[in-house]
Amino acid sequence: MQVAYKKMHGTGNMILVVDLRGTKFTPPNAATLRELGDAASGPGFDQLMWIFDAGDDAAIASYRVFNADGSEVQQCGNGVRCVARHLADTLDLPQKFVLQSPAGPVEARIEDGATVAVSMGTPVFAPADVPFVADTQSESYSLDVDGQEYDVSVLSMGNPHCVLLVADVEAAPVSITGPKIERHERFPDKTNVGFMRILGRDSIALRVHERGVGETAACGTGACAAVVAGQRSGRLDSDVLVRLPGGEVMVSWRGGSDPVWLTGNAELISVGTIDLIGMGEV
Repeated sequence: MQVAYKKMHGTGNMILVVDLRGTKFTPPNAATLRELGDAASGPGFDQLMWIFDAGDDAAIASYRVFNADGSEVQQCGNGVRCVARHLADTLDLPQKFVLQSPAGPVEARIEDGATVAVSMGTPVFAPADVPFVADTQSESYSLDVDGQEYDVSVLSMGNPHCVLLVADVEAAPVSITGPKIERHERFPDKTNVGFMRILGRDSIALRVHERGVGETAACGTGACAAVVAGQRSGRLDSDVLVRLPGGEVMVSWRGGSDPVWLTGNAELISVGTIDLIGMGEV
């Protein structure tokens, strides 16, 4: 079956948006997703956002998130901004609307130009809910990686994150240490790994090794996790500019049970169709 897609990006994070509202087609299997995610055999993406009908009257649509390795995850901050931008361009929508995600409801605000703000939910710190193996909940943990101890922050933003401070993001061992922490035994479902340098109370530099993808130009939930970690340690204010290899996003959190807001671009790169062999209606 030929299915239309939009290839978009949020801060350089490559997003494939497939809108199948009004149908009952199921997502492709992991092997097909891997072929599509590889630019040598498909359009290529970091995440694929599969849009379908909402099961809640308060939401205009639902979505699922798949990584380039074929795995499914609960949330993608850059991806949901692209979904919101696509729907706003396709439908006659108000400036604010709600989407259903695997991690819960997401409020989206369409702002000037290509800018979109999305609520990413409340951070989760309880180790069992991240999930992370620890006897008690703490602001930071000591993590042994090949005999070297790292002081890390651990939380979930709909998916697990491990954040560590570095003196220089350019020199950070993202490609070496990132995969080791991603697959560390204390993260039963693996984890995203953020390497953060604090530039001031209102700005950070960040590189992220994404679970199931590797390093990407940007990671929306990773930006949120890094800012929350810095706020909890008293190093960052409530509104923080995050500088990523692919560009900049703004992260805002007032603490407590308030949601974290992520604001950044969502821009179209190209359109096309993909042949999802063997995909059928349920």
